[in-house]
Amino acid sequence: MRYELVVFDNDGVLVDSEPLANRILAAYLTELGHPTTYEDSLRDYMGAAVHRVHDLIEERTGQRLPADFDREIQARTAAGFVRELKPVPGVVDVLERLVADGVPYCLASSGSHERIGVGHRTTGLDRWFGPERVFSAEDVGRGKPAPDLFLHAARQMGVAPERCVVIEDSPLGVRAAVSAGMDVYGFTAMMPAERLGDVTGLFGDMRELYALLD
Repeated sequence: MRYELVVFDNDGVLVDSEPLANRILAAYLTELGHPTTYEDSLRDYMGAAVHRVHDLIEERTGQRLPADFDREIQARTAAGFVRELKPVPGVVDVLERLVADGVPYCLASSGSHERIGVGHRTTGLDRWFGPERVFSAEDVGRGKPAPDLFLHAARQMGVAPERCVVIEDSPLGVRAAVSAGMDVYGFTAMMPAERLGDVTGLFGDMRELYALLD
């Protein structure tokens, strides 16, 4: 393994949450009077922290979202996760290989710790990700595309950025990883390859990942 740390995004990379979460977000924004399609949500918010939703709505409409927006969208998303969420096919195989080969790994997600925890308990991935391996945009204040979260994860794990590789599925996440000085492999299960930007490599099936990293 040529890397000393593998940093996974969470939504869409570890858990198959992006279709579900973006349907819920689009429906709630529309309900609040900000018509948003599923495709709009994927384009504008996939991979982003919730503050981006606030920022874009205010920038486009001059209106602020309700004070309880974060709490309500988190509750709706968590309920959807409990009903429907699954791990990304093949990701457990990758984690088993990393553990067997002694390769350090962690996750760095724009989602809140609560959202990550609900998803992992529902899918069984909490077995692989204890608190010491989980980093959220909540920990740094600025989410992707800023590099802060990935740099924080590397610092906490004790690995230099240039020795890290990030696994991402969103343009915002790719930009953040590149800004952090890390290699980044783009997962194309949901996002067209041409939209991911300046990646080190691309793969469309999680079972292909370990060979790329090795």
